[in-house]
Amino acid sequence: MGLCEKKVQKYGDVLYVLFRVLVGFGFMLHGGQKLFGWFGGVNGGGAVALASLFGLAGVIEFFGGLAVLLGFFTRLAAGVGALEMAVAYVMVHRQQSWLPLLNGGDPAWLFFAAFLVLLVYGSGKWSVEKKLLKKEVF
Repeated sequence: MGLCEKKVQKYGDVLYVLFRVLVGFGFMLHGGQKLFGWFGGVNGGGAVALASLFGLAGVIEFFGGLAVLLGFFTRLAAGVGALEMAVAYVMVHRQQSWLPLLNGGDPAWLFFAAFLVLLVYGSGKWSVEKKLLKKEVF
């Protein structure tokens, strides 16, 4: 077994939790930008209307990101988040160009990929869901 494999075995759980927390936090920030106007809001326009597609996206991103960050129903939140990112890419970004670098859709691609990983691996070793429910339900 090589040095890299030993390190992955030793620190893999910690790195995965760090990955889950960072992905959840980033997604939550995007939702906060839409819902609460954080960091100037969407395109500098403050918060979006809650009863709109952007409002729905904000709710999914904020609360889904929080769920992923905490490790609470991680697979469910990741599935909904992946679906949202696919829809956002097609409805918003794909209209401008098929290439994410040109249409601003690279965050949607990256979140989509991260959510696929979270769907496969779930909440990992340390999560609120396992602490409260003694097992991973979703």
